[in-house]
Amino acid sequence: MPDLVLGISAFYHDSAAALIADGAPLAAAQEERFTRVRHDPSFPGNAVRYCLREAGATLDDVSAVAYYEDPELKYQRVRATYRATAPQGLAIFRRTLPEWRSWKRTATRRVRTELNALGLGRVPEVGARRHHESHAASAFFPSPYENAAVLCVDSVGEWATTTLWHGTGTALRPVAEIRFPHSLGLLYSAFTYFCGFKVDSGEYKLMGLAPYGTPRYADLIREHLIDVKEDGSFRLDTRYFEFLYGQVMTGTAFEKLFGGPRRLPEADLTEREFDLAASVQAVTEEVVLRLARTARRLTGEKHLCLAGGVALNCVANGKVVREGLFDEVWIQPAAGDAGGALGAATAVAIERGAGRDHLSGGHDAMSGSLLGPAYTGEEIGRTLDRLGASYTRLDTGRVASTVAGHLADGAVVGWFQGRMEFGPRALGSRSIIGDARDPRMQSTMNLKIKFRESFRPFAPSVLCEDVKDYFELDQESPYMLVVAPVAEAQRVQPERATDATGLDLLKVTRSTIPAVTHVDGSARVQTVSPHSNAPYHRLLTAFKERTGCPVLINTSFNVRGEPIVNTPEEAYTCFMRTGMDVLVLGDHLLLKQDQPAWSEEADWREAIPLD
Repeated sequence: MPDLVLGISAFYHDSAAALIADGAPLAAAQEERFTRVRHDPSFPGNAVRYCLREAGATLDDVSAVAYYEDPELKYQRVRATYRATAPQGLAIFRRTLPEWRSWKRTATRRVRTELNALGLGRVPEVGARRHHESHAASAFFPSPYENAAVLCVDSVGEWATTTLWHGTGTALRPVAEIRFPHSLGLLYSAFTYFCGFKVDSGEYKLMGLAPYGTPRYADLIREHLIDVKEDGSFRLDTRYFEFLYGQVMTGTAFEKLFGGPRRLPEADLTEREFDLAASVQAVTEEVVLRLARTARRLTGEKHLCLAGGVALNCVANGKVVREGLFDEVWIQPAAGDAGGALGAATAVAIERGAGRDHLSGGHDAMSGSLLGPAYTGEEIGRTLDRLGASYTRLDTGRVASTVAGHLADGAVVGWFQGRMEFGPRALGSRSIIGDARDPRMQSTMNLKIKFRESFRPFAPSVLCEDVKDYFELDQESPYMLVVAPVAEAQRVQPERATDATGLDLLKVTRSTIPAVTHVDGSARVQTVSPHSNAPYHRLLTAFKERTGCPVLINTSFNVRGEPIVNTPEEAYTCFMRTGMDVLVLGDHLLLKQDQPAWSEEADWREAIPLD
């Protein structure tokens, strides 16, 4: 039995468990995929069970448990914040203090209690790592680099909001730190809230909205909200924010600065929201670029690793890549708090003497981030039979060519293969896919399948060997975390001059792959290799052989507000609820037209809270 270390992130958002075997990720999953509660903060009992089952182990076989942050240090920050903001913060302090005193301050004890309740064996020692250490370990140790600069940017852990590290071999040394309340993540979340989206959920919507606007508020942000130094260090003017005093991000001062109240959720978007998004995105990119330059200067390294919630801002990541500061940039696919479980466990494993054996193979240690549950053909068949579904079972060698034919004919396909992805992105195992050449596909998939806002872009998956023919990208992007311009050779001029603005920009065709080309001519690229995801690579290859195009739309297999599907039954349910035409579960092929009538007693959309 290898040396096993279990990592846990829990109790705030995106709870997860990860199991590390001799220093390498063996299994990892977010709790939301089992409970079907988006961003579930509860103890990840289901994820723990899965990880141990995947290893054929019990808790008796686990050497140590690592919690992803230090609860006592976090309590000190919370208490100090309330003291510093008295009397405004007194009400929220009174509401939250009992919970902190009863268990949050000693969350590792709660972890032990919850693990004991699973009845899976004797619980080993439970230790806490610091939040940003967990992020940094998740970024560097699984990366493909012997040495690297490591940059972690998020909202806040205990005190740290931005940290720079130097990774060498199996050592990770802190270099610099920015502390709460000065936080780039909280600045971005304040605009997310002000534009009517949910904090810790809607930041990616704000990023997608930015290209529709102009950054006319950027100077106002620099003058009043954030003072950015040449080295990327910064300070917020906290007089304009409310997160120090309670559970909202902005208030009267913010409203006065930007000319009116915040947009209410689900209200119509206006030019102001477009321009606010563009402005805070521009400032964020500026800060991240300056931090990256400082990382290069202070470490002297030619490679950069990124983690923390801000590392999910793939537009900023793309700017860092194109700046050419580093030979290559690697981003942890579970860059947010879920990845903290993996990082904490990896840090402990390294301390226990584990090595980084994956470096000899020239790849990262994440196995394409395919670290979640898989289902056998027999399990899939039994599920479909129980549901009364109509299906055909294909020879394995015919799956890719058959599905490529349906895609070429305009079908939208639910694609369910192998192990589920760890992290927020579907990477070709739990994906909904379509033909990127179809100019109608973006609106079709948004409105009839995902049931989400029309402005949100879709990402392309492209064969790794063909990426430079379609995108201006000089490195791999296996985890869909880098935005790049569409290649000049694929761009097209609009058929007629247009003065379109706002959401009307969606109607303008800009490239040969219009369904994945955002309104600024960019795309969030996923490069697919046989190493990262062999079945998906075979499908893209078959589609290229059929059409000449190595690019497909790839979006997550879910509807708005729902976690990505985990099981075959969840996949079939999503297929029947939506406008998908074809479902592929392993080697089982289902056509919508052949399925029995679908009915539910209640409206399922009312049961899924909007994100």
